[in-house]
Amino acid sequence: MSNMDYISLDDYSRKWIFTHQSMPIPEQDLAAILPMSQGKSAQFWKDNVSKQSPDAERMSSQDWPTRDANWSNSVNWMSQWESDNEELPTEITEHIDWQDDVTVYFCYEKYNVVQTTWAIFKKHWKNFLFFDDGPILLGRRRKQALWFSTDGQVKLGNRP
Repeated sequence: MSNMDYISLDDYSRKWIFTHQSMPIPEQDLAAILPMSQGKSAQFWKDNVSKQSPDAERMSSQDWPTRDANWSNSVNWMSQWESDNEELPTEITEHIDWQDDVTVYFCYEKYNVVQTTWAIFKKHWKNFLFFDDGPILLGRRRKQALWFSTDGQVKLGNRP
């Protein structure tokens, strides 16, 4: 991975979700949130999410996320997001038992993927979900996946 693969958080169009005054992320954690460049995002999306669809709303039956067989369960994330509880819903942390240092990719759409660690995502998941336009969370070399939707549900599953 070269530095060309990332853009600085200052140049990231959605930077405000991580610095929002209602839940600002501390400086040392911000350093671990790496928005990928458009080219790198597109490549990652093509390799891991969809070869032809640019975002969650336009997925086709060819795309693994649209196949029900890949999803075992669906739980509500919105009620926890709106509460004072900082934790991810228990069902999510039971589904994903990754070590804290596992690299994760929060995929908003084809040209917008953010890389961080599982520890940072768990701690600041509410910030990431200021935008809930169908993002998919994947882990490096891991099968488990999460697919969040605007209706407040998240699908728990495994990619093929």
